[in-house]
Amino acid sequence: MQKNHLLTTLRSLKLIDGCKGTQVYAVNPSASNANAPASSSSSSCEKPLLRHVASLRSKSIQGANNGGGRNHYTPSLVPDSLLPFGLPSAGHIDPPVDPFLRHVDPVSALSDSFRRLSSAAEAEADAGAGDERLLLLCDLHLEQLSLFRPVADPKLLRRSLRSARLHAPNAHHRVVLSAWLRFERREDQLLPSPSPLSSCSPTSPALECPRAALLPPSSSSDLLCPCRRPPPDPSPSSSASVPAPRRHGQEEIEDADVWFCIGDDEVPCVRSNIAALSKPLSTLLYGGFAEAQRERISFSHNGISVRGMKAVDVFSRTGRLDEFPPDTVLELLAFANKFCCEGLKSACDAKMASLVRNLDDALLLVEYGLEETAYLLVAACLQVFLRELPRSLSDPDITRLLCTQEGRERLEAAGHASFLLYHFLSQVAMEEDMKSNTTVMLLERLVECATPGWQKQVALHQLGCVMLERGEYKDAQRWFEEAASEGHVYSRIGVARAKFKKGHKYSAYKLASSLIDDFAPVGWMYQERSLYCNGKERMSDLRAATELDPTLAYPYKYRAIALMEDDKVGAAIAEINKIIGFKVSTDCLELRAWFCLALEDYEGAVQDTRALMTLDPGYLMFHGKLHGDQLIEILQQHGKQWDMADCWMQLYDRWSAVDDIGSLAVVHQMLAKEPANSSLRFRQSLLLLRLNCQKAAMNSLRLARNHSIHDHERLVYEGWILYDTGHRNEALAKAEESISVQRSFEAFFLKAYALADSNLDPTSSSYVIQLLEQANSCASDNLRKGQAHNNMGSIYVDCDMLDEAAECYLKALGIKHTRAHQGLARVYYLKNQKKAAYDEMTKLIEKAKNNASAYEKRSEYCDRDMAKSDLNMATKLDPLRTYPYRYRAAVLMDDNKEEEAIAELSRAIAFKPDLQLLHLRAAFYDSMGDTASTLRDCEAALCLDPSHCDSMDLYNKALGRAGPPST
Repeated sequence: MQKNHLLTTLRSLKLIDGCKGTQVYAVNPSASNANAPASSSSSSCEKPLLRHVASLRSKSIQGANNGGGRNHYTPSLVPDSLLPFGLPSAGHIDPPVDPFLRHVDPVSALSDSFRRLSSAAEAEADAGAGDERLLLLCDLHLEQLSLFRPVADPKLLRRSLRSARLHAPNAHHRVVLSAWLRFERREDQLLPSPSPLSSCSPTSPALECPRAALLPPSSSSDLLCPCRRPPPDPSPSSSASVPAPRRHGQEEIEDADVWFCIGDDEVPCVRSNIAALSKPLSTLLYGGFAEAQRERISFSHNGISVRGMKAVDVFSRTGRLDEFPPDTVLELLAFANKFCCEGLKSACDAKMASLVRNLDDALLLVEYGLEETAYLLVAACLQVFLRELPRSLSDPDITRLLCTQEGRERLEAAGHASFLLYHFLSQVAMEEDMKSNTTVMLLERLVECATPGWQKQVALHQLGCVMLERGEYKDAQRWFEEAASEGHVYSRIGVARAKFKKGHKYSAYKLASSLIDDFAPVGWMYQERSLYCNGKERMSDLRAATELDPTLAYPYKYRAIALMEDDKVGAAIAEINKIIGFKVSTDCLELRAWFCLALEDYEGAVQDTRALMTLDPGYLMFHGKLHGDQLIEILQQHGKQWDMADCWMQLYDRWSAVDDIGSLAVVHQMLAKEPANSSLRFRQSLLLLRLNCQKAAMNSLRLARNHSIHDHERLVYEGWILYDTGHRNEALAKAEESISVQRSFEAFFLKAYALADSNLDPTSSSYVIQLLEQANSCASDNLRKGQAHNNMGSIYVDCDMLDEAAECYLKALGIKHTRAHQGLARVYYLKNQKKAAYDEMTKLIEKAKNNASAYEKRSEYCDRDMAKSDLNMATKLDPLRTYPYRYRAAVLMDDNKEEEAIAELSRAIAFKPDLQLLHLRAAFYDSMGDTASTLRDCEAALCLDPSHCDSMDLYNKALGRAGPPST
């Protein structure tokens, strides 16, 4: 009865239409045979919700072979005995074609990028920073940005953007790149800016300063942005150098030797001053025209008013526009354009650009700027539009300018249409809505601005991806084919996908197979080919894809659904757990929640749903049919109701078991009861950081700050935001300010943590320990006090005070801070008690739910064979951990198995081009005398981190043997 009530409640909901993001699991409306015999299942134990799975499976496969279009739930077709939205169908989880450049050999691409950037930088150093050289460097850094997209490391992306901004050759590039940097850092903002052009805060990066973007390069290259520069010296000597503005009066009239007649009025001017404004005016007043012989010149039909002409006279005398209102300056701008007065135009342009303060100003003035091709004024307006993204793309006037071909032509005439601009705009538009007309139009403009090479490749490929998402398969195929013809091999995947969607499955299969034949196979090639075959052949390709790239989610998801369709729900959950264990994503959590529902494990379904809703609060489950919060509301009625005391006990247990997803779910439940609880938001951010969800973590931390009702708490959270964004000293200042308001655990802990993030001498270490002891003397819960004891133990170990360290770790373990087992094991090892260290890590492995790192660490405390076993287990649980690959490769190298050592490293580099892996492989190649491979790997490593000293030393050594590299 409880189950039937649940299904009735679910069906009675008013379902939300549409789909947010990449929703993964379609319903199966074809499952209508409610009277078919039940399938046998050893794992499901004849659960009522799993009856008729065989019928469902056969029909879902049939539906998948009929073209892969999205099906919609029809309530009348789903029998009462099934899940309200059917079971997930493998035919509706096809992996997306990645909308960025993906190279078949990423290491060679990184190496090539490093060489070209080095060559361009040397040329700049030798010949100076000319505009052409700066533009080349800026473009090379943007290309490097595209290479880093598959790596998905925000730090690398921001580094490329910062480097491009440093080499921006003009105001247009500075405006776009500073806005792009600010957009990428939007999750890190301590407080939202009241205006897009607000003055920078003390912690705002100088490269993002809106004022600096509009200044000449000589000024904007200063270390301090204009917002933070000291005010000018008010001494008499400095003020004397500024000419005082002159007023109209008898003196001006006496100086006049020419009068401009406008209607019935005459404007006295100095002929030589007016002639100096431009060559056309000089010719008019001193050339062969009749006006050159006249003292009074008719100017009634030149589109300038008496007030405007008086302003021209003042500017010709003083060179300043300070006293004129905006409408007069705009009139002068039009006059300057008509008579080619470059100095007057530049002054008017700069004056009007300085008046742009907000979106309303920009919308009002951009038309004037475009009409008069006022470069700085258009730049200032464009800067506002870009700093208001994505909101500004919903304004029809702005989209008309930025998205249409006519708008691009007008921007181009003003010097503001570029590949860079449309690259940024299209990235934002694709994040907002991949299928929108705005996205299509921006990508079309991107193609128009792209030059042959990587720019054409990325523009054409992204347009193909958008058309594929929109279901316009013919156009998608055309754009992918053009991208492939430009040299982007990965776009052939798009061609195959478009053909498959058009019903040409065999043609798609042949194209995917040709990639495997023509190039060194990589995981995404086998993953793609698996879409176009069935049965054992598909499973074989999926196994090959996982072996080559274990980070690809689709193979796990497909295998899990296939197991589900065979009624092997337990095995399905085990399969999806493999990737959730090291790579948490909303789609995989949703799939596991779906499986839990099939097992009637409502508690497990609620846990995964709460976790994914923490990652994406707007997520729609079951193929966009149901908001996750609605599902939680229904399912929690069928489990034990927890009050806050129960929740704290559950959080304590899960935190101690190193169950980060379970802890995240409990915190989500607690926040549903107390949404303004800032300390819970802070704990949520800590868990998200452990799960490598940086943006979501920063958002939670900012919410913690915003919900704080006490000043000392708010200061602590502001300090953590500053620390996490690289402002260590400012974070320390916030911690100290918080302590001055009220002593608290978190304030002392923040101060200790920030101080410990440096090379501590004995005195500093002692001070940090005192801070942690003061933290533990303040009120807090055992979850945080255990962390403080653990950190204290680490500092004692660094100071070689092993007994004190052991005491701290034992205290932490006494309050169930499970991670302290690792620190205690280290103490035993340093005391030469290797067996005790091994046993301590075994305890951690037994207690911790996520224990890949524990296996890795335990390998240090045993013999080679046991270490190899532990490291193999660590790789199985988390293939992204690089130490096991490096250890195994080093062992093979010691055994003179050079080829096997290289292969071990190459296996990981293929899906994770890691700095340490590349450096080690380069060293191996160097020892084998393979100079070319050494140089390539060193260059790729230095592309990831140009400051890596070991790679640079090895690179210079190899260069000395090989001679100068070719560029």
